Amino acid sequence: MGSIQALRGTRDILPEETSSWQRVESVARSILGRAAYQEIRTPIFEQTDLFERGIGEATDVVGKEMYSFKDRGDRSLTLRPEGTAGVVRAFIEHGLYAQGGVQRLWYTGPMFRYERPQAGRQRQFHQLGVEVLGSVDPRADAEAIAIAADILRALGLKDLHLALNSIGNTDDRQAYRQALIDYLTPHQAELDADSRDRLSRNPLRILDSKDVGTQAVLQQAPNILEYLSPASQTRFEQVKKLLDTLGVTYQIDARLVRGLDYYTHTVFEIQSDNLGAQATVCAGGRYDGLVTELGGPATAAVGWAIGLERLILLLQQLQPSMVTKVDFYLVSRGEAAEAQALVLAQKLRQAEFSVELDLSGSAFGKQFKRADRSGAVACLILGDAEAETQTVQLKWLKTGDQTAIAQAELLSDPDTLRQQIIRSLNAS
Repeated sequence: MGSIQALRGTRDILPEETSSWQRVESVARSILGRAAYQEIRTPIFEQTDLFERGIGEATDVVGKEMYSFKDRGDRSLTLRPEGTAGVVRAFIEHGLYAQGGVQRLWYTGPMFRYERPQAGRQRQFHQLGVEVLGSVDPRADAEAIAIAADILRALGLKDLHLALNSIGNTDDRQAYRQALIDYLTPHQAELDADSRDRLSRNPLRILDSKDVGTQAVLQQAPNILEYLSPASQTRFEQVKKLLDTLGVTYQIDARLVRGLDYYTHTVFEIQSDNLGAQATVCAGGRYDGLVTELGGPATAAVGWAIGLERLILLLQQLQPSMVTKVDFYLVSRGEAAEAQALVLAQKLRQAEFSVELDLSGSAFGKQFKRADRSGAVACLILGDAEAETQTVQLKWLKTGDQTAIAQAELLSDPDTLRQQIIRSLNAS
């Protein structure tokens, strides 16, 4: 009987890769914290109705991509395909709107969609996102976009482009939807099969088609910016002016509409030149009607999500290995020495040093080879002689310099020891 393997479209994130994930989360947590965003954690499954009402039954996500199932109570549940609907449900359920002012929330975690797996896109994937609830001010749009750019820039990403558009209010969007249907209907035979299917259900999604023939038809399609009301046009101009003031460069993309029904006004994507067909790293926009649609009070909102798998791919191109440095690799041999090594390792960890304790019990030679491969700054060596004298051999692995030092002395001045480690790292 063969071994059990991970399901198609899922993958294990192994230890050599998790340092990249931790770095992303750390940078994002720091930047979002400075901007007064608070973390929210919602369940990974919800009532199916939440996504059908929030995302829209005619969307590809709801129609084709959701993992839905009946539980033992015969209720229809769905693994969350995106984060916004669950955050809005929590915002309503717990009365966060009653606190007044603006709620700045952020989240991270796994999402689930049944799609064809490819580079940077899995059936279980991860997002980091923000939701700003309670402000209609165009500054909220600009701030959210600028913070996304700050996070990506702080991670060292380059060759990124902000694509920006407005899809107006509900009436604007409905007028454009009808204009698009009127234009595309005579060209149905020239559209790909998916686009023909979308024509009556969700025609705006046709603009995302990668089919060459469909793209040729779309060359003369109506421009959504021509269907914006004067108020929507004014609002979009304000957003652009604010981004100009912030020094955030962008390109207007009139075909950028986003695939979920809840979007209004500002929509945007941050794209990379280094990801092939799946170029979008971060995407989002405004969704002023969603809270009401899900049973809450009228609440303006804007948000975005970063696809972490795609982001990690980009980071690995920049810096393939991000192994966390260990301060000390501790080797020991002999009953008394091994017991002392365990105590010494714990005391060093309590002093905020990172220590890997060799637990193999093998010969010193094999332990030394593992110390060299560990990437540690220094090796601590405890044998019978050191155990008897309560000392330890301290060997700097870069230079090979080795000295004997009392265990108590090693622990007595952690700041000096930390400076020695920093000097050794800088020398390497």
